[in-house]
Amino acid sequence: MKYLYFFTAFISTFAAAQTIGTQLFATGFNSPVEIVHAGDSRLFVVQQTGTIRILNANQTINPSPFLNISSLISTGGERGLLGLAFHPNYATNGFFYVNYTNTSGNTVIARYSVSDANANVANQASATILLTIPQPFSNHNGGTLRFGPDGYLYIGMGDGGSGGDPGNRAQNKNELLGKMLRLDVDGGTPYGIPGTNPYVGIDGADEIWSIGVRNPWKFSFDTTDGNLWIADVGQENVEEINKVAAGDGGYNFGWRCYEGNSAFDTSGCAAQNTLTFPFAIYSSATGSGNCSVTGGYVYRGTTYPNFVGKYFFTDYCSDKIGMVDGAGTVTFSSVQPGGSFTTFGVNAANDLFIASSANGVIYKVIDTSLSIPDNEKTAFNVYPNPASNVFNIRSAGGAFPVALSVFDLSGKQLLQQDISGESEQIDISNLQAGVYLVNTEDHLGIKSTTRLLVD
Repeated sequence: MKYLYFFTAFISTFAAAQTIGTQLFATGFNSPVEIVHAGDSRLFVVQQTGTIRILNANQTINPSPFLNISSLISTGGERGLLGLAFHPNYATNGFFYVNYTNTSGNTVIARYSVSDANANVANQASATILLTIPQPFSNHNGGTLRFGPDGYLYIGMGDGGSGGDPGNRAQNKNELLGKMLRLDVDGGTPYGIPGTNPYVGIDGADEIWSIGVRNPWKFSFDTTDGNLWIADVGQENVEEINKVAAGDGGYNFGWRCYEGNSAFDTSGCAAQNTLTFPFAIYSSATGSGNCSVTGGYVYRGTTYPNFVGKYFFTDYCSDKIGMVDGAGTVTFSSVQPGGSFTTFGVNAANDLFIASSANGVIYKVIDTSLSIPDNEKTAFNVYPNPASNVFNIRSAGGAFPVALSVFDLSGKQLLQQDISGESEQIDISNLQAGVYLVNTEDHLGIKSTTRLLVD
């Protein structure tokens, strides 16, 4: 199709600074805290209240939950159903894993199976508990589960809560709290220990992969280089983002000795040169507007070339989406709609999504700059811009008749219309809020593109 070719060529011809934005994707969720895919077109949305809902590629939500364990969990604050990971061989074995706080407030890692009869429903009776970890306080439960490129299951555990890690658990190698754990879910019953975990055969808990985290609220593996990115919530002044090679672990990320790069309580701590300090930090001190980091993903999609290789995160209080480049430089977007962002997610195509616990909405993260220079001359004027329901197009020297097309940012054509008059009104009432391209080509073959914001 010639218009799609023109769109692709236009994007590749110009380069501009990326601008992070959001586009409404789905509504109707209750306290979403995780978004995961299972290798197909569906997104599985974890609700802190104890259910997992399926969001389809056409943006509809299945009426029946995939899993409902609301009767098994404690809720409120930082407790609840917190994590979900699909086995690398899910397509054949049907196994998936959840992380929740039980009715006693303790962390549970459990395995379930999908129903043999219905791929959109789990077998509620298939639960096998792998691990239960006592929690001394209600906060800092971590919650994320991810399978690494090595096929092992990684688990992020907070330091047990309260403030300042009063039990010094994060530095205690015999405690599972304040750690990154790694299990071989195929290597034993209920699990095995990877032979290269750092404390196997010596003093320390065998499940530990690395120590010294406070509350790792989301971690992920870069699908290109395998690096592990961990967003660790700070105590008072510093939010930190760690980037390390997956490998065999043994890292000490420093808490409670250090908050980010700053000393916090160094009594009895290991030598500074044995610690792994953050790849990037930002301030959450009073007056910054920030309070708590939510980790995301390194963008590996194809829709937004400017985003590729950048790590995305957000802050729960500031409602801004942040980005870390290869040098560890942090940049923030303007304030995004929704706010109180609790999780990112990616689909099988590596499109990036973000969820708001404030309104139960899932947004797609987009590049609003779209690599279109501000001084791009067009043969037609589009107004008003932003627009709602309709926009007008008026000749600025173009020749009629004119073929007009509207594309979304993935290059999908949403509207095509022939225009024969000097001014015409275009109905866009079926378009969701977001950024679009209006392409025109007159009968002389002169083409132009205008970016249209729909609110």
